[in-house]
Parts: sequence; structure tokens; C-alpha cells
Amino acid sequence: MTQPALRPSVVTIPRGDGPAWRMEVHDRLGSTSDLCKARLEAGEGADGVAILALEQTAGRGSRGREWCDPGGNLALSIMLVGQGASVPVGLWPFIAGLALHDAIAGYVPAGHALELKWPNDLLLDGCKMAGILIETGIGPGVSWQVIGIGANLRGKPDIAGRTLACLADCGGDVPDAAEVARAILHHLDLWLSRYRANGFGAIRTAWLERGHAIGTFIRVTAGNRQFIGTFAGLGDDGILLLRTPEGVRRVVTGDVLMVPAHPE
Repeated sequence: MTQPALRPSVVTIPRGDGPAWRMEVHDRLGSTSDLCKARLEAGEGADGVAILALEQTAGRGSRGREWCDPGGNLALSIMLVGQGASVPVGLWPFIAGLALHDAIAGYVPAGHALELKWPNDLLLDGCKMAGILIETGIGPGVSWQVIGIGANLRGKPDIAGRTLACLADCGGDVPDAAEVARAILHHLDLWLSRYRANGFGAIRTAWLERGHAIGTFIRVTAGNRQFIGTFAGLGDDGILLLRTPEGVRRVVTGDVLMVPAHPE
């Protein structure tokens, strides 16, 4: 006989401005973002609700890639509805990236490097350990956004051709997913407040302090085109600026890969 699904536990996280975050903690889900989207499309979503899965079986990354969860990792999605979805979608990778970085940084021992990679990844000692996926929609009658965050805490998937990292690589105690999720929501509240008070300029400055250094060699693949240059900063709209022999190129989208200091 099939066992009924367990009801999720609910945790509230205070916010500095507005109602508290409401986080549902599920033992097992296919995809936290898919559950958020299904509720929103049915008119059953609510602003400030976060879905955390202790085990996720069908996670997704950017550009349709599978985000595998070997267990013990973070799978968190956040619903933003109506006024809560008023931040331009192109700015969310930076606001959510800062919240993710600052939440994880509290658990990274000295001697390890944690940095943001444009547009939506978090690197630990140069290898990807976390990523962000932003999805948007309308319905019924209201616009919404879903911020999906996946982070390798206790384990990392084995993907051919890619070297990934997890927090456990640093040694020491690794926090559980619910603790990290609470920290992310806390920092998200802080960065949203700073954005509303000071605009994207403050977010851009903070991101550059935590991101790959100016002058880092980067390869960008966009469709069937590829560019190599050095990171020249962010535009006022968050666009990546890539310095190439032909001048500074504005990169709107693409796969970004760090390359050796003197690429051939």
C-alpha cells in the first residue's frame, strides 16, 4: 500500500520589511522550482514562500542542464509575486548571488576561496559549488518570479568533463540544508533592502568585491560563437564587460569559463 506523502514542516524567518518568509521543508521532491511554478500557474502561490527539499530528484540548472543531488545538499526555491516580483529579472542573479555568497561564506574556513562567477554561479576554490536559476511567468492575473538555488553542501555530482566542489571539501562540520536556507533568506532580505534604498549601483559594487577579479581571463560561448578576453567589470545594467583585442565587448548571455592566464 502506498504511504501518504508527509506534510511539510513550516519555518518562518523574520524580515526587516514586510511579512516573514515562510519556508516549507519537504522530505523529498522532484523539483522545488517546478512545485513553485505549478502553484503559481494555478493561482495558489504566495509572495515570500520558499520551498526546501531535503532530497531533490529532478533538479534543473541553467540552459536545461540537469542539477543532480547526491544527497545532503541544498535545493531551495523562492516565490515572488506581484509587488514582491517588482525587481527587474535581470538584476536577480546579482541580488540572489550576494545573498548566497554571504550565507555560505559563514561556513567556509580560512584558506579557502569563495567567489561569484557571472552571471549566476558560486565557486569554491575555483570550482562550481552552487548556482541560481531565475524563472518568470504571469498567471492568473499577476506576474511572478521563482528564484531557484542549488548548492553542494555534503556531496557533489559526478559529471563528465566538469570538476565541481562541495562545502564538505573544506573539512569540518557542514551545516544542514535548512540552516543554510535560513541564512540565505536572511541575507536576501538584507540585500533587497539595500537595493531598494540605494539602487543597483550598491549591488554592483558589492558583487564586484565578491566576484572574479578584474583582469581574469574568460572564455564566453554564446551559441556558435566564442570570445576570449579579460573581465573588465559590469555595466550599469549588470552586463558582463569583456576586454578583447577588438575592444570591450558587452556580453548579455552565454556560458562563461575561467581560462589560464595566457590562453592559447
